[in-house]
Amino acid sequence: MLTAGIDLAAEDANTAMARIRWTATGAVLEELTIGAGDGQLLRAASTTDKVGIDCPLGWPEPFVEFVIAHHRGDLVAPTDLVGRDWRRSLAWRRTDAVAHEVTGRPPLSVAADRIAHMAMRCAALLARLAADGQPVDRSGGGTIVEVYPAASLKKWGLPYRGYKGRQNRSVLNDLMDRLVDATPWLQLGDFEGMCRSSDHAVDAVVAALTARAAAIGQASRPGPADLAAAATEGWIALPTAPLSSLNTSSTRR
Repeated sequence: MLTAGIDLAAEDANTAMARIRWTATGAVLEELTIGAGDGQLLRAASTTDKVGIDCPLGWPEPFVEFVIAHHRGDLVAPTDLVGRDWRRSLAWRRTDAVAHEVTGRPPLSVAADRIAHMAMRCAALLARLAADGQPVDRSGGGTIVEVYPAASLKKWGLPYRGYKGRQNRSVLNDLMDRLVDATPWLQLGDFEGMCRSSDHAVDAVVAALTARAAAIGQASRPGPADLAAAATEGWIALPTAPLSSLNTSSTRR
């Protein structure tokens, strides 16, 4: 099995992509790129069994309806919600609320934060894949699955906050120490240095690990009540089993 992880940014410079090959005895980080362009990302999505993308795959349905109504000039003034509560009802997806409940960490809002820029890029990439004949299932049932590296790290009992940016390099290295200890079956090779110097690289690797969890049934999926929303808004795959269980050789012992 081959999984990929994409830490998507609006521009190539901060976009990282990792590819991990899984065998009966372990896993090898075969590729790690910082500054990945659309061509590299599309190739990864087309030649990999499962791809975890750290980016919302859609917008909240109430927000989309709100924008359309406002654009047409037929927006009905709300009467049941006002102020902050009303804005929050537009800004958060169903999967954001579930992730917040499970991890205690609210994702950024794709409707009301700067991540909307990378979500636009992601939407264009998904459209390219669909145009090329590859089925795109925003709920995570196909090749593409939405991931949230910080939430995955927390679920796996690893440091999950405070490791972003050059000023937090010591925290990033502590995270890497813990990750290496927890995954003796994962060969990082020469790419370990990149992970210790770039949080984008780490997030791409964690995204690829989460993609593995989703591929083998060890990540959350939307239930029947949430499936319709997940199909348009996207759905964050959260690990449901220990990190060690990603390695098939260790689970057979």
